[in-house]
Amino acid sequence: MLLPASPPLANSKLPICSFYTIAPSSIKRADLPVELAKKLPRYPVPVFLLAQLAVHLKYRGQGLGKITLIKSMEHLWIINSQLKAYAIIVDCLDAEAETFYRNYGFIDLIEHNSRPRMFIPMKTVSKLFK
Repeated sequence: MLLPASPPLANSKLPICSFYTIAPSSIKRADLPVELAKKLPRYPVPVFLLAQLAVHLKYRGQGLGKITLIKSMEHLWIINSQLKAYAIIVDCLDAEAETFYRNYGFIDLIEHNSRPRMFIPMKTVSKLFK
C-alpha cells in the first residue's frame, strides 16, 4: 500500500506517520488462562510490552496501523531469538484499540489500571514469520 507523499517539514525532514515502542516486562502466571498457565513455571512470566502504537491523525484509515503492528511483531519475533518471552501484551486505551488488537489475534488477559490488557503468545507470532 502506498501512502500519499508528505511534503518535508521546515527542517527538510519527513514527518513521522506512525510509531511503536516496546519494553521487556513480566506478568503473573495466575493472570493467564488456566489452560495456558499450567504449562508455565510459577515465577513471573517474561513478556514484551507493546507500550505504544500510534498513527498520525492525517494517515488513519489507510492501513498504517496494521502495517505498524505487523512490523512491531516482526521486530519482537527477531528479538525473541535472543531474549525469550512468552507473549506480547498491550494495554488498550479504549474500545477502538481493543477491537483493533482483537482483530489481529490478541486475547483478553486482565484489567490493568482500569483498562483491558490483551496478549498474543509468541508461539502464535512465530507462525507469522517462519
